[in-house]
Amino acid sequence: MRVVVDGMGGDNSPQAIVEGCVLAQKEYGVEIIITGPKEKIEAELAKHEYNKNAITIVDAREVISTNEAPVKALKTKKDSSLVKALDLVKNGEADAVVSAGSTGAFLAGCTLIVKRIKGISRPALAPVMPGKNGPFMIIDAGANADCKPQYLTQFAQMGKVYFENVLGVNNPTVGLVNIGEEEEKGNDLTKAAYQLLKEEDINFIGNIEPRDIPKGKVNVLVCDGFVGNTVLKMYEGVAETILSEIKTEIMGSFVTKIGGVLLTPVFKRFKKHYDYKEYGGAAFLGVNGICIKAHGSSDARALKNAIKVSKVYYDTGVLEKMKSAFAEEKDTLKIDE
Repeated sequence: MRVVVDGMGGDNSPQAIVEGCVLAQKEYGVEIIITGPKEKIEAELAKHEYNKNAITIVDAREVISTNEAPVKALKTKKDSSLVKALDLVKNGEADAVVSAGSTGAFLAGCTLIVKRIKGISRPALAPVMPGKNGPFMIIDAGANADCKPQYLTQFAQMGKVYFENVLGVNNPTVGLVNIGEEEEKGNDLTKAAYQLLKEEDINFIGNIEPRDIPKGKVNVLVCDGFVGNTVLKMYEGVAETILSEIKTEIMGSFVTKIGGVLLTPVFKRFKKHYDYKEYGGAAFLGVNGICIKAHGSSDARALKNAIKVSKVYYDTGVLEKMKSAFAEEKDTLKIDE
């Protein structure tokens, strides 16, 4: 498998990106292409021992920042590390792309350069999150702020295919994120989507209130991108706040410090379970290629795990299964640029 990584994407590029690539190559045995200014990537690679036949560089002189208009940046910065990475997947020179850079530019690039799978109206960002009773997926988590009911049904279908094959859950449960459990609750979008989801060949269990999301009792949570992104960021913020407050309380006195030492193994397990770095990246489902969005603040470990996500996606053949599942879908909706 050959993975192309946006070497200039993310807050800690290129240092953390290059280190993560080296770690991933050693652990997973994949071939890696890093896009970015050749001299900068080479300088970072020189700090590590690595297989020079397994990691190569594609020179790219431009960088797309997070404050640029995504579509305009893609069109005007053809020599950017992101565009060059996406082009490699489009042209079949790489099997997957990973980027920790601008979410907007990455998602727009996946749609406009890599293109959609035939039959899918709107691709969706689908991070897998840690829950009390097991991991769960949020789809969509930010790619489509405004949705039509039929988009949500396709999100559910894509989530099912991914969850069954990548996470090995047979007939995963699907829930619609809403303000109440009753069928008649919600806005026009969720009410209409509920009726459509009932008719789909999926294990739809109804509406799920936000307070029940962290329990992880539902495998695939369906919502529009505005709601999904809000849930995702709130979830991350709450986890970070709890960990920070626990640390502050433990350091408050000699007695609590002693107790903290005794509970260190517990805290380590808790932190690992809820650390986004362990989950690596979110798959952008519905595009004709394996596209993984890593967290903007990814360190080397997080980037390494994002590459792992792409490898599992590849090894389980999810892309072909996704294409097969939507082969009969009518492609009637035009992508907005």
